[in-house]
Amino acid sequence: MGKSTGFMEYKRVDENSGAVKDRIKNFNEFHKHLNEDDRIKQAARCMDCGVPMCQAAIRLKGMVTGCPLHNLIPEWNDEIYQGHYEHALSRLLKTSNFPEFTGRVCPALCEKACICGTVEDAVTIHNNELFLIEKGFEEGYMKPRIPAIRSGKKVAVVGSGPSGLAVADQLNRRGHSVTVYERDDRIGGLLMYGIPNMKLQKEVIIRRQKLMEAEGVVFRTSVDVGVDIKAADLLKEYDAVVLSCGAKNPRPLAAADMKNTKGIYYAVDFLKSTTKAIIASGALLQDKVTLTNAKEGSYISAKDKNVVIVGGGDTGNDCVGTCIRHGASSVTQIEMMPCPPVERSASNPWPEWPKVLKTDYGQEEAIGVYGHDPRIYETTVKEVISKNGKILAVKTVKVKFDNGKLVEVPGTESTLKCDLLLIAAGFIGCQEYVAKDFGVALSKRNTVATSDPDVYTTGVKKVFTAGDMHRGQSLVVWAIAEGRACAKQVDEYLMGYSNM
Repeated sequence: MGKSTGFMEYKRVDENSGAVKDRIKNFNEFHKHLNEDDRIKQAARCMDCGVPMCQAAIRLKGMVTGCPLHNLIPEWNDEIYQGHYEHALSRLLKTSNFPEFTGRVCPALCEKACICGTVEDAVTIHNNELFLIEKGFEEGYMKPRIPAIRSGKKVAVVGSGPSGLAVADQLNRRGHSVTVYERDDRIGGLLMYGIPNMKLQKEVIIRRQKLMEAEGVVFRTSVDVGVDIKAADLLKEYDAVVLSCGAKNPRPLAAADMKNTKGIYYAVDFLKSTTKAIIASGALLQDKVTLTNAKEGSYISAKDKNVVIVGGGDTGNDCVGTCIRHGASSVTQIEMMPCPPVERSASNPWPEWPKVLKTDYGQEEAIGVYGHDPRIYETTVKEVISKNGKILAVKTVKVKFDNGKLVEVPGTESTLKCDLLLIAAGFIGCQEYVAKDFGVALSKRNTVATSDPDVYTTGVKKVFTAGDMHRGQSLVVWAIAEGRACAKQVDEYLMGYSNM
């Protein structure tokens, strides 16, 4: 697979992210792609390792390494090396519906399981994948695949995030007629409004929507199922319904009185407001995507503000990068957990998921702009200080785990000036009104209950579930995997068997 000696001849070369001072001037994607010759060399590094852990998705100590989609990584790396791009893409598309999404936002579980990474740097699987799908669109390989025969069965998919899109894509190709309902004005779920443009440019989602529409999928946006249209109506009209509304209940911050204090927002609302303002201003049509022409007051602005972000995950990092592009005076990111080690500990060997420090693009930019890492570890917000209903500062305190319980460390209180507090502390399951309208049961985690994690049928006839609404907050790649698995069970229900 690849060149037999490639991993010894070529070093890993990542895509250049450009200078911080330049990329923070706009919301454009900022990675500079390698030329074809260099990309071929990167694919050549894929080893004939015999047991490719990269595609295994093995769970070790409660965490997964390897691709949840079981992408045929060694096969298409070899085809890239050979220059057979169209065939390489065909192998990728056998298991992955949307490589243009995962190639941008996936944390690359595949690379963490790459055996080459035990002696050298892992193969650039993530970037190779993105190269393939973008090459496919560029060369015209990505043509509409319209089913030759329709089954006569109709399926409604509620929610157009990655799981809902995967369900729709799979079932449409099987020949079922699929309609996707989305309460927002555009499809994509968190792909559209939860991930900023510099990480996933929105034209990518629009491009995929147009392709799926050409293949026969119908999208109905600005329709809130459970409000604008009732479950009973969908169950009457369709042969099956899939609930894939995500896990959009944000985890609240106990110290924050959001109803009575101005300047406190959930991270997703903050990010969504920026993307909506960019789109409304027509900036997506410009070479440089900025907020220059956005209407004043049309988005939650961090300009000239001291921002505190609660949460150290991907969403918190996206808030850091977005605040910097707004022109924030300062950005501080608060994380309850301890700072991870820079290198693997002896108790965390390969191929386990590496529990090591990751400095993402937002933190890199904060270091470049403010001169220091924005993260403060083992800390939480104890109190919000406000005046006349407006936030002025937050009082923080150090925390530690004592017999599995999080406790404050006495004498460690500190005050941070804060004009804007963003809560990026994760999510606590789905918003219940859709589930209640369909009469499906919820689990203790506030997700739609099924008899087993690998089962997507609910307790209500004709109703299925997938994605974060089923498994809880997770990764885009897991949402797509869930959507594919759910689609197969829907197909079996509709047809009595499935060849998917």
